[in-house]
Amino acid sequence: MVIKALLAVGALFLVIFGIKAMQIMKMVSTKPPMPVTTVTSAPVKEEDALLRSAEAEAELARQDLERTRGLASQKVVSKAELDTAESKFRRLNAVVDQMRSNIRKKTIVAPFDGQLGIRQVNVGQMINAGQQVVSLQSLDPVYIDFALPQQHLQSLSTGLEARVRTDALPGRELIGKLTAINSVVDTVTRNVTVQATLENPDHALRPGMFIKIDIVLPEKHKALVIPGSAISYAPYGDSVFVIEKQKDEKTGKESQVLRQQFVRVGEARGDFVSITTGLKAGETVVGTGVFKLRNGMAVAINNDLAPKPQINPTPVDS
Repeated sequence: MVIKALLAVGALFLVIFGIKAMQIMKMVSTKPPMPVTTVTSAPVKEEDALLRSAEAEAELARQDLERTRGLASQKVVSKAELDTAESKFRRLNAVVDQMRSNIRKKTIVAPFDGQLGIRQVNVGQMINAGQQVVSLQSLDPVYIDFALPQQHLQSLSTGLEARVRTDALPGRELIGKLTAINSVVDTVTRNVTVQATLENPDHALRPGMFIKIDIVLPEKHKALVIPGSAISYAPYGDSVFVIEKQKDEKTGKESQVLRQQFVRVGEARGDFVSITTGLKAGETVVGTGVFKLRNGMAVAINNDLAPKPQINPTPVDS
């Protein structure tokens, strides 16, 4: 399973005319001012000067319009002169709006709060339209995409608890929720993609991390479980080797022999796998090395070197 950011984007320059300064700012609810501290290139400075000149002309046109309206109310000027003043005011304001729009196109504004990655360009570098400048990742919350076999589909529902562990945070378990289940099953693997969402206020989890995840199902029932290493998986059916006592008819001595028993496996958790059919409680099965065994082989039990299966295994780094 791999962690992904809830929101991620590569910031792109869409307009490159006159761009030489990189301008990246956080989106806020109010209209942000033009970041003059980043306007370093001659073309951008020229545009800034032209904008201020256009704003001054528009302000003068506004004042002229107010005076003309006052004179028109006193019948001092004609209606044509008033219309000309109003037209000039609207035209100059349209010029100001157009220049502001052109400058805004050359400023990168983040569409959401997040953390920037390593920038891909340097200040002063000429770039092309559509070229990525920097990546932006939303780290709280994060979502996790993973796949489950189709036989578990009926047990899944949004809102189930998801428990997440990773080697990057030893001894720590993070809790999230199942938030989405894909509507289709993969035709090759017969797995269904599931998504969990996890709060990440300290940004301990990063997109791309490998994690281990457990989904806590609401059903609570007793299950017969054995170590996963005890199962011999095969295309014609999964099986285990059961140790049985057998009495020799000639000598009367008892010995232990193997019986291959086909089983149907259920859910897996940690090193254990549940068995739905094929075994009974109390039967003894071989836990490791099943690929070396055959039906009817005589054996002796020795658990000195047997590994201990765990619900939450944590391998020791070598």
